[in-house]
Amino acid sequence: MSKHILIVEDEPNIIESLSFLLDRAGFTVSSEKDGAMAMERIRDLTPDLVILDVMLPNRSGFDVLRDIGELAEAPRVLMLTAKGQARDRQTAEEIGVTRFMTKPFANAEILATVQEMLT
Repeated sequence: MSKHILIVEDEPNIIESLSFLLDRAGFTVSSEKDGAMAMERIRDLTPDLVILDVMLPNRSGFDVLRDIGELAEAPRVLMLTAKGQARDRQTAEEIGVTRFMTKPFANAEILATVQEMLT
C-alpha cells in the first residue's frame, strides 16, 4: 500500500509539479488549496505526510500546523514555503513541524526528504 501525501498549497504550478513528481515515485497524492479546508481534508484522508505552505488563502499554514498538532494521530508535516526567514523556521519548529524547506526547491531534494520522512 502506497503512502498518502496531502499537498496544501495555493500555487497551481507547485501542486502540479509536486503531484507529478510524487506520483511517479509511487505515492498517492491529494491536494487542497485553501487553508480553511485543510483540516477537513486531513481528517477525511488521514495522510501519512502533509506538505504545507505557510501563505494560504483563508488560514495560514501556521494555524493549520497548530491544529494538526492536536490530532490524536498527527501526520508528519513538511513545511514548504517561500517564507524562509529564521523567525518563520523557529515558529514552525515551536509549533511542531517535522521538517522545514524553502522555495524554490530541487525535485531531487524534496523527493529525498519525503522518502526519508516516510521510512
